[in-house]
Amino acid sequence: MRILFKLVFTMLALLLTAAPAPALAGVMTHDELVRRFPAPLIVGQKDAELAAWPLFKQNATATELVGYVFESADLAPIPGFSGVPPNMLVTIDTKGGFLDVAMLSQHEPVFLDGLGEGPLLQFVKQYQGLSLKQSISIETNTKRARHPDAAHAYIDGVSKATASVRIINQSVLAAALKVARKKLGFAAGRDPDMIARVRQDVFDSRSTEQLLADGLVTHLRVSNRDVEKLFAGSPGAGLDAQALQRPDEVFIDLYLAYASVPSVGRNLLTARGWTKLKGRLDDGDHAMLVMSTGRHSIVGEEFVRGSVSDRLLLKQDGLPIDMRDLDLELALADSLHLPDASVTALRIISQAGLDPGSPMEFSLPITRSKGIVYPERFTRELKIAYRLPARFYLAGEGNNKSWQGVWGSRRDELLVLGVALAVLALALAMQRRLSANGRRFAWFRAGFLAFTLVFVGYSAQGQLSIVNLTGVAQALLAGRGLEFLLFDPMTVVLWLFVALSLLLWGRGTFCGWLCPFGALQELTGKLAQWLRIPQLKLRGVTDARLKMLKYVLLALIMASTLFQTELTDKLVELEPFKTAITLNFVRSWPYVAYAVGLLLASSFVYKFFCRYLCPFGAALALLGRVRLLDWIPRRSECGTPCQTCRHRCDYQAIKPDGKVVYEECFQCLDCVVIYESDEKCAPLMLELKRSRTIPIMPVQRSS
Repeated sequence: MRILFKLVFTMLALLLTAAPAPALAGVMTHDELVRRFPAPLIVGQKDAELAAWPLFKQNATATELVGYVFESADLAPIPGFSGVPPNMLVTIDTKGGFLDVAMLSQHEPVFLDGLGEGPLLQFVKQYQGLSLKQSISIETNTKRARHPDAAHAYIDGVSKATASVRIINQSVLAAALKVARKKLGFAAGRDPDMIARVRQDVFDSRSTEQLLADGLVTHLRVSNRDVEKLFAGSPGAGLDAQALQRPDEVFIDLYLAYASVPSVGRNLLTARGWTKLKGRLDDGDHAMLVMSTGRHSIVGEEFVRGSVSDRLLLKQDGLPIDMRDLDLELALADSLHLPDASVTALRIISQAGLDPGSPMEFSLPITRSKGIVYPERFTRELKIAYRLPARFYLAGEGNNKSWQGVWGSRRDELLVLGVALAVLALALAMQRRLSANGRRFAWFRAGFLAFTLVFVGYSAQGQLSIVNLTGVAQALLAGRGLEFLLFDPMTVVLWLFVALSLLLWGRGTFCGWLCPFGALQELTGKLAQWLRIPQLKLRGVTDARLKMLKYVLLALIMASTLFQTELTDKLVELEPFKTAITLNFVRSWPYVAYAVGLLLASSFVYKFFCRYLCPFGAALALLGRVRLLDWIPRRSECGTPCQTCRHRCDYQAIKPDGKVVYEECFQCLDCVVIYESDEKCAPLMLELKRSRTIPIMPVQRSS
């Protein structure tokens, strides 16, 4: 019976531990799309390589392709302010025109708790009739009305939600561009996943003159006379009085550089500026540096910091690509000799599909107005070509955004994690030898916890969570596949190790060694003890009752997956992991206050959240019942009469009779250190005392 019991729990463990990451937000099924797109439209089968459904229309005896419908979160999951990507159902025609954009789900605080969804629904309706071939900008100033044309389109933003609608705009455009490139032949049919990557391992120290000569920096100098020539013969001619009075004056002197290329950014910026720039870019993002002097500014008088650039535009393969101001104050290196230059850093997100190995075309629109009440506007553009030299990028090799590509891109991180897990496994397998020296063990544990917090948590974003379990449960209930699991290699490796450790040692390996928030709590608690902050140790009955609370929370969260996704989204916020680790406390104040409050509580009650409230810890405790080993060494005197380990266990995981409650054990090994110490373990001290013999020395007689 015991073997059968363990076998059942093992199967359950393998099922649940197959979920290293939350599911993609894609929720559409073929039947639901058929309901949304009734006859005469026909919804085809979902593409095997791209998460998009073709739309057909029966035309006489022929079936005509109308376009494609897809979910933005499947193709461009750009996180919003809550850390969750918004999800739109986007429909485009065969020419890249938007047929419809509908909001499926979003978690933006301003629309959930403030303005409501009404303004957001009105915002996404504006895409209908626009084209991917246009440069689509969000208009934040209604007084500066601009008329769309073949190359430009403007949609009204939402007051007090500027940043959120920009994220939504980028999500829609990035997803639609991916489908257009792969399915409609845009960009000459170039596969958006087979793009080049900037080489971060190449750096050459170069002067400004060398950067210009090599094409790493491009220069454009335009006088007032040159601009006037652009408008010659049009109604816009002669409207700039300053240009007519001083024709030889500089209109703009512009330097443009691909700043995220190390040989460019590190040579143009100060060391501090380069560090600031890299710190604002996610993996796969690009940055352009614009340095200019003259009367024309790239930023403009009404420019909003952080917004999408509309005074410098970028196209690649004929398709517009958004660039957003990074709102960074960057200092140029002295060698550039541009002391009065305006410096602007523009970011291109990885989902936009910019290919560093393909030519880029920048354009500088110059607009003149005629009239006062309803001014007529005339625009001309200055073109700037840019091509990154081949030695600074790696050509596209297969599908860089497939799960194989993702694993390859994180090879170094996975190597570091693999070495660390091997060290931990060896240490736990040889725990008695490691614990023989208490001081050495204390340094090892503190160092590993710091590694877990800094590398696993903040750097590699490998925080396992109850969201892993709810995500796979929701995917299975919705009949969706689990292929998304492989797109987060860090958590895949962690889950494999945790699954093995559950079988060997139980819950404690993850909760005590590999949980970043747990490490943060433990380090906070140790700091509090070092500062002599009074520690509260609850009575045994109270402690046992509070420990049951986490199981109740686990049941509520998992049960909610059977009903509403929105309810689950709210309940999983009981975990502070997203706030403290994933978002590094950069979140709205209630979430931050909650996470900080839990850390303060752990300063008085050791690892308060882990012991009493953590639903994920409760799940691991249940799964840990498959544990095969009673790995903590015990003596017959443990509990009767010796109570040393029980009183010194900060987790209160040892019963008065000396038995270890493995479901509540965090594998800190403090009791093993005591067991091995002839200065702390009372039974061992007594045994050594009994074994001592006093040698009898013969008496020397004097002659």
